[in-house]
Amino acid sequence: MGFLIRLATTAVALWITTLVVPGVTVTGRNGYHSAFTLVIVALIFGVVNAVLKPVIKVVGCVFYLLTLGLFALVVNALLFLLTDWIARLFDLPFRVDGFWAAFWGAIVMAVVTWLISVAVPDSADRR
Repeated sequence: MGFLIRLATTAVALWITTLVVPGVTVTGRNGYHSAFTLVIVALIFGVVNAVLKPVIKVVGCVFYLLTLGLFALVVNALLFLLTDWIARLFDLPFRVDGFWAAFWGAIVMAVVTWLISVAVPDSADRR
């Protein structure tokens, strides 16, 4: 159940990001198609973050220390661009137009995901 809540949280955060950040778009013919795309892209985003982010943190720990953690913003933007690239491989109508759109999109995603998770904790948080 916790997985589905996190997936839904990420999909909603991604939807809000497409509304707020110019250059991050989901195009579709109708609401159903867009909702399906958001869920699939949220799944891709979750897998990319779960697999690559810990490896990048270990390998790039010196950069994290030297930049006092600001390197994390660049890493998050690059992971957002990687999500866009993978979505294109699956021919999903999700687009991120360049580094700055990815940079701001990753920040908005992080903030909105955090806000939603504070409001709706999953079952693992209740234990």
